[in-house]
Amino acid sequence: MSETRSTFGSKLGMVAAAAGSAVGLGNIWRFPSETADGGGAIFIIIYIACILFFGIPLMVAEFIVGRSSRANAAGAFHKLSPGTQWKWVGRLGVLTGFVILGFYMVVCGWTVDYFIQSITGTLHTVSDFSANFNQLLANNTRQIVLMVFFVLLTAFFIFAGVQKGIERSAKIMMPVLFLLLIVMVIRATTLDGAAAGLNFLFKPDLQEVKSTVFLDAMGQAFFSLSLGMGCMMTYASYFRDDTHLTKIAVQVSVLDSMVALLAGMVIFPSAFALAANPDTIVSNLVEGGPGLLFITIPELFNHMQGSIIWSAIFFLLLSVAALTSTISLMEVVTVYIHEEYRMSRREALLLVVIGVLVLGTVSAVSLPFFNLLDMASAKFMLPIGGLFISLFVGWYLDKKITQAQLTNNGKISMGVTFLKGYSFILKFLAPIAILLIFLYGLIG
Repeated sequence: MSETRSTFGSKLGMVAAAAGSAVGLGNIWRFPSETADGGGAIFIIIYIACILFFGIPLMVAEFIVGRSSRANAAGAFHKLSPGTQWKWVGRLGVLTGFVILGFYMVVCGWTVDYFIQSITGTLHTVSDFSANFNQLLANNTRQIVLMVFFVLLTAFFIFAGVQKGIERSAKIMMPVLFLLLIVMVIRATTLDGAAAGLNFLFKPDLQEVKSTVFLDAMGQAFFSLSLGMGCMMTYASYFRDDTHLTKIAVQVSVLDSMVALLAGMVIFPSAFALAANPDTIVSNLVEGGPGLLFITIPELFNHMQGSIIWSAIFFLLLSVAALTSTISLMEVVTVYIHEEYRMSRREALLLVVIGVLVLGTVSAVSLPFFNLLDMASAKFMLPIGGLFISLFVGWYLDKKITQAQLTNNGKISMGVTFLKGYSFILKFLAPIAILLIFLYGLIG
């Protein structure tokens, strides 16, 4: 099957697809919330350091496993470690992607609903934004319809294939995403009072440092880059042989971090400029989650001149960011079933769609089930997956394979110091960091 396996057609397509997988709602609701809780600029500095020293090495590790095997997330471990139990690491990644789709699609439906409310002017007439969001949560039929729409939209791009569906959509949606973000940043930073938000975001204040800021920043870095769920591994299996894995990982991480920072430059200036009570706005942002996107932000935008336009742009932005993530997650599960169970790609996709619709329907009608899927994936499955991927490449995988992938079989010059440093991070630093995040998540 590897001889006829699809590949991305261009470097731009590879970077756009991988960046699209990393970029999602977490950049726009989780990053501002963690930044507010972590004291602003100090958190951002530590977050960027975590991306450099932990996020990028782990992404490269997933790239190594994916491209060297030319297989789905589970098949990759089976090929590289036949006869061992490492295959369960890949299966965990596939299961994680499926579980995330089960509740994430519901949230994606919310973004579509709020986009519709924005363009029709309904959101502009709302006086109680908390009640407005609760009405949506109570309307199971509407949530299910919106969720079904987003599942089918995602499946459309998966059905079109790697180059015509995944790559082509990423090359369109990622520039659109950045364009929408830049437009929103310009508007937010030109509001009266926006400077206070920018100062909080970019002016370090050591008095605001929390004892847990390092663990919070590290957790956000891993979460933001879509590590441990098989997405990067699966996409890397479509990379060409001449792809510079380290360079791609750096580019993807930079783009992902730029989206997070730009989102912060929309939310913080808007919050400080438009909040009725600026003294409590940071605590409101810290709460994060759906409340930030569907209660706090719409209420703030309603105080803007031309609020209908700006809220429509914002929720279109959210929908695009969500779609780039759901495409990668659905591809992980689809290609696993396609290759491991010898189904046609169409049959595998149909099976995945049915499974996601079932999980999504239960998530839409049951908040406890929704929260269970969210907690299980974020606090258990993602960190465990990331931990074992790091251990696999650091300790088990033949060093000749690692070196061949990093250097493209000797065509890329990399010093001995770099290779040793990379190995040290995967063997010791990354596992310890992930274990700390895991334990912190359990007791936090």
